[in-house]
Amino acid sequence: MKPNIKYVSACEALSVIRSGHRVFVHGSAMTPVYLLNELAKESGRLRDVEMVSITIHGDIDLCKPEYAGNFHMNSMFVSASIRQAVAEGRADYIPVFLSEIPELFKRNILPLDVAIVQVSVPDEHGYCSLGVSVDVARSAVNTAKHVIAQVNPNAPRTHGDGMIHASRLHAMVWCEDPMPESTYAEKVTDKELRIGKYIAELVEDRSCLQMGIGAIPDAVLKCLGNHKDLGVHTEMFSDGLIDLFDKDIVNNKYKRIHPNKTVTGFALGSKRLYDYVDDNPAFNFLDIDYVNDPHVIRRNPKVVAVNSCVEVDVTGQVCSDSIGTYQYSGVGGQMDFIRGASLSEGGKPIIALSSRTNKGLPRIVPILKPGAGVITTRSHVHYIVTEYGVAYLFGKNLRQRAKALIDIAHPDDRDLLEQACFERFKVFPV
Repeated sequence: MKPNIKYVSACEALSVIRSGHRVFVHGSAMTPVYLLNELAKESGRLRDVEMVSITIHGDIDLCKPEYAGNFHMNSMFVSASIRQAVAEGRADYIPVFLSEIPELFKRNILPLDVAIVQVSVPDEHGYCSLGVSVDVARSAVNTAKHVIAQVNPNAPRTHGDGMIHASRLHAMVWCEDPMPESTYAEKVTDKELRIGKYIAELVEDRSCLQMGIGAIPDAVLKCLGNHKDLGVHTEMFSDGLIDLFDKDIVNNKYKRIHPNKTVTGFALGSKRLYDYVDDNPAFNFLDIDYVNDPHVIRRNPKVVAVNSCVEVDVTGQVCSDSIGTYQYSGVGGQMDFIRGASLSEGGKPIIALSSRTNKGLPRIVPILKPGAGVITTRSHVHYIVTEYGVAYLFGKNLRQRAKALIDIAHPDDRDLLEQACFERFKVFPV
């Protein structure tokens, strides 16, 4: 028998939030935009409310300058919605491995007064789902003193760790907003396809994939049409995987843990993707402290982890979260999977980037920009791939690394890189 569900107004639900509270905000495609914008209307009674999140999507009113004294975003990943606020000092960034964020809540390093989440409609047993963003939201819901849910019939019901009974939700607000969509398929150029082909050549049959969202991951997936029996254990995924599922190229048959299941923390893509995972038992959306644990990742053989970055220096240091001192994104799960893949039997950790930016600036450089953050250290790097080839750096000394990276840099940048390396190493790279 379906339990009696009571919905309240946004104003009533949000009335529990007080000045000085720390409030968790559900992220990615499950960002509760409606409730956040309703919360902005409560600014007259609120001061110094700390909003904790990872990636949030949408036009969020309380991130605007006029609410600077009322709400302060303290984010563990800088997404487009708050990038300007961080740059202007109205918001802050916490560098942390994605796999360790739940520990901040569990150990009361960041104790949560309130969690605002978006969920699917309760089923006949009263269970809602955290939808396509279980990741850190599971731990936030478990530890917050008060949970407010935006209940949306457009939110997918996913299997895994995201189930939450309506009785555990202190307030439920009905909302029928469409799910935010994001797709990079139309942005894949010949340059990304060349990178994708190089990476596809590194992927063996029966490999276990981790790929994010973006033009390069989508290009790689487009180039896997002749592969067989691939698996997926990934932080997140997007539309690019759907065709590989339909063609039985990805079937998860040979995974050592969670065979026959795609394991992920969250998903972001089009309505096609959300419909595909809705009530689909072939997908397990799990807590990110498990999904991104390198000791879990390594248990699958042949893990191929593909991650992108901003720039790489000639020794292999990888900057992925900033452009100099400008905070662009965050640590995320790159190091979780780079390390997990490197420890996997036959695993291949890969950093992929185009040799130049869209503005023609080199991305393989003598030294990183001042203030740039090193996400993946040169001791963790194995493969770096551009449209000009593959550099394998594991076990190579600094001069050998420089030579390998110069060989895959843009041809017009190679002379200056060689000159910089001569000045640094006193001899030309060999």
